[in-house]
Amino acid sequence: MTRQELQESFKMAMATLRAHKLRSSLTILGVVIGVTTVMVIASFIAGIRMQFEELIDSFGTRTLFIFRFEPGIRLGRISPEERQRPPLTYEDALAIAQYCPSVEIAVPIIWPPPMNRPPVRYRDQELYTVEINGTLPQLERIATIHIAQGRFFTDWENTHRQPVCVIGSAIADKFFPYMNPIGKTIYIGGKEFTVVGVLEKQENIFAGSDSGENSRIYVPYETLKKMYPQLEDHLIIAQAAPGRMDQAIDEITELLRRRRNVPYDQPNNFGISTPDVIRRQFDQITFAIVVLMFAISSVGLLVGGIGVMNIMLVSVTERTREIGIRKAIGARRRDIAWQFLIEAMVLTGIGGLLGILVGWGLSEVVRAFLPTTMPLWAPVAGFTVSVGVGLFFGLWPAMKAARLDPVEALRYE
Repeated sequence: MTRQELQESFKMAMATLRAHKLRSSLTILGVVIGVTTVMVIASFIAGIRMQFEELIDSFGTRTLFIFRFEPGIRLGRISPEERQRPPLTYEDALAIAQYCPSVEIAVPIIWPPPMNRPPVRYRDQELYTVEINGTLPQLERIATIHIAQGRFFTDWENTHRQPVCVIGSAIADKFFPYMNPIGKTIYIGGKEFTVVGVLEKQENIFAGSDSGENSRIYVPYETLKKMYPQLEDHLIIAQAAPGRMDQAIDEITELLRRRRNVPYDQPNNFGISTPDVIRRQFDQITFAIVVLMFAISSVGLLVGGIGVMNIMLVSVTERTREIGIRKAIGARRRDIAWQFLIEAMVLTGIGGLLGILVGWGLSEVVRAFLPTTMPLWAPVAGFTVSVGVGLFFGLWPAMKAARLDPVEALRYE
């Protein structure tokens, strides 16, 4: 089919669509819904992934997370076997730092469980959802901690159980919106603590900027242990020497298996994770979401495709005499087929463009509450799939039109 014939078919298709505006609009509604779904979910996934990559990069490529449960992204419940595992200890962290040559730093962290979190108060303002972490000053040397104001606490302050703390940016904004927090006194569980540092603000993936690291307080390990001597669970954050991540994992695994008396034929009763492992877990989750996204959007596209086939079959019936006239003056079967195929593809293509615009607008609205960014592939895929739906579901009506007998078609009333 020549370019001129394609242009003529396109003009005829547009004329037919303009002549039946309401019918055409209702026909493409399913396509609009399907493409909109693709656009919104794709922008949401891309936004989450962008912030997740930034978060993982902030950990550094040499960071290891060691806990009695399996660290990382958890979607299911903790297994009974994991619950029965003995907690990691402060001494485990010291042993890793001392006896693992490929480990530069190993720092223990303890925290009161959510049901026992102490309230944090400054004057007449009080917060109950703040996570209090007790740790060592060496944590500042790991890439996860960045100080915006002031400093981190010192070894002397930890050894002497001094009531000092480093607060998250959300807490600083809440308690000290118009003043310097450094040197101010806040109350943690009714005890006075002096603010010596403020953490840099971090964008969190799901809950905005008022949660996670931004709503956390770090205090010296010995200070928190004095307040809560019953705390046993320790998370150990370690940093491997450059280029020795695999050796560090092997050394930590061997050391902890010996310290925790794990039989040689039994699996580890602790978990070790790295940013790369967490990234792979996240990729698996996002892949499942993408599959679900296409499953959901395919319903709308299927409905739209069936509507297109139905309307094109009606159009063939309505224009039987027109088809007969065209064949009588020399139109070939493929000319008739292409006319109806192009009409179907134009119909669904318009639906795809509308879905792209609506999805783009919704993603901009959602951006005020959730991280979204529109990937380039989403509108391209949306438009391509919408046109493909028109091609697939318009094929049968086009073949039916092309096979009409010209003599019988001319007699049709």
